[in-house]
Amino acid sequence: MSDTLRLVEDLIARPSVTPADHGCQDLIAQRLTALGFVAEHLPFGPEDFRVQNLWAVHDGGRPGPTVVFAGHTDVVPPGPLALWNSDPFVPSHREGKLFGRGAADMKTSVAAMVVAAEEFVRAHPTHTGRVAFLITSDEEGPSVDGTVKVVQALRERGERLDCCIVGEPTCVEKLGDMIKNGRRGSLSGKLTVTGVQGHVAYPQLARNPVHEAAPALAQLAATEWDAGNEYFPPTTWQISNIHAGTGATNVIPGELVVDFNFRFSTASTPESLKARVAQVLDRHQLQWRIDWTLGGEPFLTPVGSLVTALSEAIQAETGVRTELSTTGGTSDGRFIAKLCEQVVEFGPVNATIHKVNEHVAVDSVEPLKNIYRRTLETLLA
Repeated sequence: MSDTLRLVEDLIARPSVTPADHGCQDLIAQRLTALGFVAEHLPFGPEDFRVQNLWAVHDGGRPGPTVVFAGHTDVVPPGPLALWNSDPFVPSHREGKLFGRGAADMKTSVAAMVVAAEEFVRAHPTHTGRVAFLITSDEEGPSVDGTVKVVQALRERGERLDCCIVGEPTCVEKLGDMIKNGRRGSLSGKLTVTGVQGHVAYPQLARNPVHEAAPALAQLAATEWDAGNEYFPPTTWQISNIHAGTGATNVIPGELVVDFNFRFSTASTPESLKARVAQVLDRHQLQWRIDWTLGGEPFLTPVGSLVTALSEAIQAETGVRTELSTTGGTSDGRFIAKLCEQVVEFGPVNATIHKVNEHVAVDSVEPLKNIYRRTLETLLA
C-alpha cells in the first residue's frame, strides 16, 4: 500500500462530519512540520460549532511564487447506514475501489496533496517560492468560519498568494479529464408577495398573491439573463421552493413566499440581476419584497502558468488531454480568488460524491499525487 493510500484511509477513518475535524488537521500538520513547514491553527466560530482551519507554509529560501494547496477535511453526513455496503467511516476495498465517506470529496485529494508536497520538499528543499496549505473543516457546512475567515486573516497580514489548486473532485469519467478554471456565482433571493387573505367563496373580498405573482414568475423563468461567454454558460434562474396558504382548502392566502437562485456568469453582476428582477415584479404591479443572499461571485482563471503546469502534469502522468470547465456548484475557490490571481480546482472523479457508497478508484490515487507533485516541480523547482 502506498503512503498516499495509507493517509487516505487514515483520514476516512476519522468521522469528520461538518464542522468536526476529529484530528485530521493535526495529523496533516504533524506530517508537514516534520519537513520544515510552519503550521498555524486558525479556529473560528462559536464554541458549539467550532471550525478548525490550518495554514501551513514551507519557504524554500529563494524568491518565487506562493503555490497553495487548498481543501477541506469535513464531510457530509453519511445518511442511512443501512444503505451502505460497509461502514462509511471504515475504509473498505472492493473491486479496485476504496469506499468511505469523503473518499472522493475530498480526503483523497488532501492526502495526495500532502504526500506530493512531502516528496517535492525532500527532493527540492531549497526550492523557489513557497508551498502552502489552506485546509478547513467548514466547506460542506455554512462556510462562514472556514476558508473565508482564513483569507480575511491572510489579507490583513499582507499575505500574497500566486497560484492555488483546490482539491475538489472535478473529473467526470477518468482522472485528468477536467479542470475547473472558474465557477459561476450564486445569488439567492427570498421573494415575498403580499395579497389579502380571505374566503375562497368570496374572492372579490380578497387578493390572491399566487394568482397575481404567477405571470411574473413565468416571465422570470423564461428570461434570458445573458448569453454567457467563452468560459461560462448562460446565467440561470431557478425556483427552489414556493409556499402559500394556511393549510386550509377554503382560505385564499395572504402571502406567497418564493425561494429562488441565480447561478450567474461573469457576463452579469449581482446588481444587474437584482435590478432586472425588480423591473419584472414592478411591471406586474405586485406588492413585494426580496431578501437577497450573495453566496459567491464568479471567478475565472484564464490559461496561464498554473493552468499550463497542471495540464502538462496531467498529460505526462495519464496521457489525458484535459478540458477546462466552469460548470457545477460553488466551492471555496470563490473566497481564495479574492486573494489569489490564479485559482483552479482539480481532483478525482466526482460521480459518487455525497452519495451512499462513495468511493474512489484505487489506481487513481498515486497518479493524482504525482500530478500535484509534477505541478509543483514546474512552478517552483
